[in-house]
Amino acid sequence: MGEFGKTNTPYDDVFRTLLNDCTRLIIPVINEVFGERYTGEEEVIRFPNEHFLEQQDGKQEERITDSSFEIIGKETKKYHLECQSAPDSSMLVRFFEYDTQIALDGGGIKGDMLTVTFPHSAVLYLRSNEKTPDSLWIRMCTPGGCVSYRIPVMKNQRYTIGEIFRKDLLFLIPFHIFTYEKKFHEYEKDPAALGQLKQGYAQIRGRLEGLLHKGRIDEYTKCTMIDMSKKVLQHTARKYKKVMEGVEDAMGGKILEYEAKTIRNEALREGREEGIKGTISVLKGLNIPASVILEKIQEQYHLSLEDCREYL
Repeated sequence: MGEFGKTNTPYDDVFRTLLNDCTRLIIPVINEVFGERYTGEEEVIRFPNEHFLEQQDGKQEERITDSSFEIIGKETKKYHLECQSAPDSSMLVRFFEYDTQIALDGGGIKGDMLTVTFPHSAVLYLRSNEKTPDSLWIRMCTPGGCVSYRIPVMKNQRYTIGEIFRKDLLFLIPFHIFTYEKKFHEYEKDPAALGQLKQGYAQIRGRLEGLLHKGRIDEYTKCTMIDMSKKVLQHTARKYKKVMEGVEDAMGGKILEYEAKTIRNEALREGREEGIKGTISVLKGLNIPASVILEKIQEQYHLSLEDCREYL
């Protein structure tokens, strides 16, 4: 969400954390946006977020996507999703750059022909209004003719709590606070209105507990949803103390934050090795310097510099 993907915001970080730590939650999002019928049991393979674009002077410029991955089902499809707090004029340029690089990364030459396959791309707008389009379009005109492709727009604020759980769109829970953003001032002054907001978040927590008891999600996923919701809340409602305290109280944030960190540390110890080794292999294949690889691995997997060096 930073300019042309060069900087991160708290929302970018939450989006990538969800994809990294609760990967399977992205499958219902893909079903919703693209009309797919994945069962949720398919394998999701994530690609590095960093892409290095060749410049005319021969130098490489780094661009960071929010998510690039493929889903292996009856057929394998590549996807590219971006998370955007609100529409901006750079989105289409950014999508074209990313999609082209993703296509080139997976392209192949056979005889005298280079074949590239563009990913299925979409954008999640955290904020939207009546003027926000349902689709973005990219049109490419070549000497051989013109072709265009659609980039669906998913509007976070359109989804109620009921719809989120009915459609298994748990990925949207941390961003649900944007639905109430325009009423923060009212919640801060009116205890009754604040009580309704708290009731909504108590409902979210209760439904997460229900999914846990049914075995639909695990403890780590539940805790991550609550922890990531808190992170988005702290940035979005930072000027509204009563709103922050009310939502955190309704979701039980303080205890669960500790639980999430404990479970996450256990998950790190038990195994991210395959993902780390795969990421290093890809970056080495792009001739990225070892010092840069170390920095990326340290940031993405939250490891110490000493631990990172053991994988090189």
